[in-house]
Amino acid sequence: MKVDVVMPQLGESITEGTIVKWLKKPGDVIKKDETLLEISTDKVDSEIPSPASGVLKEILVPEQKTVPVNTIIAFIEGDGAGTSTEAAAAPTEAPAAFKEATAPLPAAVRPVAASPHPVPHSGGATAAAGGRFYSPLVLSIAHEERISMDELERISGTGGGGRVTKKDILQYKEQKKGGVAVPPQPVSPAPAPFGPAPAAPSASGPAELRQKYPAPAFEIVEMSNIQQRMAEHMVRTVHKSPHTFTVSECDVTKIVEYRAKHAEEFEKREGIKLTYTPFIAEAVARAIKEFPLVNSMVEGNFIITRKGVNLGVAVAMNGGLIVPVVKNADEKNFLGLARGIYDLAARARNKKLLPDEIQGGSFSITNYGVFGNVMGMPLINQPQVAILGVGVFAKRPVVINDGIAIRTISYLTLAFDHRVVDGALGGSFLERVVQLLEEFDMSRVL
Repeated sequence: MKVDVVMPQLGESITEGTIVKWLKKPGDVIKKDETLLEISTDKVDSEIPSPASGVLKEILVPEQKTVPVNTIIAFIEGDGAGTSTEAAAAPTEAPAAFKEATAPLPAAVRPVAASPHPVPHSGGATAAAGGRFYSPLVLSIAHEERISMDELERISGTGGGGRVTKKDILQYKEQKKGGVAVPPQPVSPAPAPFGPAPAAPSASGPAELRQKYPAPAFEIVEMSNIQQRMAEHMVRTVHKSPHTFTVSECDVTKIVEYRAKHAEEFEKREGIKLTYTPFIAEAVARAIKEFPLVNSMVEGNFIITRKGVNLGVAVAMNGGLIVPVVKNADEKNFLGLARGIYDLAARARNKKLLPDEIQGGSFSITNYGVFGNVMGMPLINQPQVAILGVGVFAKRPVVINDGIAIRTISYLTLAFDHRVVDGALGGSFLERVVQLLEEFDMSRVL
């Protein structure tokens, strides 16, 4: 039996994915749940397991191509199959690893060209020749109301990315009945969630770039999908939030000495390494409960304060940065935080994260100190209003009781959105984090 491989929908907000790499080629034998390809979305990079055992018969979508979710991207000739050339009629189910993140996926429908005739009834998303995609519901309404594909192309969509919604097509239907003509309108994307996006730079093709920056003096490398998304996100956050920074000195000698003494024992007992990150995470989670406004977000003229602490912890990986989220960090003890952070970081580097695990963060921590950096000015991870940057833990001479002592010091930077957090609040919160770290109760580690 021929089995469809479709672009999975890794979360409700995911509408498309980019094929980064095929790990099998046509003719290769593959087992069910063996990794078949790597994809990248605007949320996460993931390895996609095969939906069936058999032989990879055909790849329909090449690497670096972006297609909508539910698009058929390959065929597998399943074990015990005959010579059938028809795609499986049953809906294609998402890989087992993603069952908790998304509902079963319907079989994709190949894009159809624009036509002056009424839209055919379809069970899946369809694209016109111009690349605009329509949901099954919109296509069904268009079919019933005998609205042609040309007419659909003229409707200005209010959905994500300028897509036509049910409301849009029903409004068009009423206008059409009333004799109101709808002039052709270009499809424009919906406003970015973090405010108006900056104007896109003029696109230069590879040939133009090679001419402008000739080898061997220059090397041209296209940004990966995750790098492009990160770049857009960072530009928007600067555009959206008036960033303010405050820096405090933190004596972490007690933590460093404890870790040096107990790291080996901790790893043998718990099966994970004892790092500095859970110490910082616990101090932040406790401080947030005392200063809840740093755990908020802005919607228009309203401030929404979250009751729980969902802590984002930045993880550096090849090709970019990702911020998985420890949910309900304020309800976890030290060991729970340590396990949660270790698990998320490991799966982030192995491309095993689920979309829900990088969403819903309320406050973020970024530790550039692991690279030896003394201090940094991190950018807020929208729609959050604050982020803590952690500098390297290094021995420095400090004054204690009018004497010089050698202590391990880290510089902590708090970047905050001045629309919500003023200097007094930001400074007080950061000093509370410092106090909790300097006076850390080591009995909490056990």
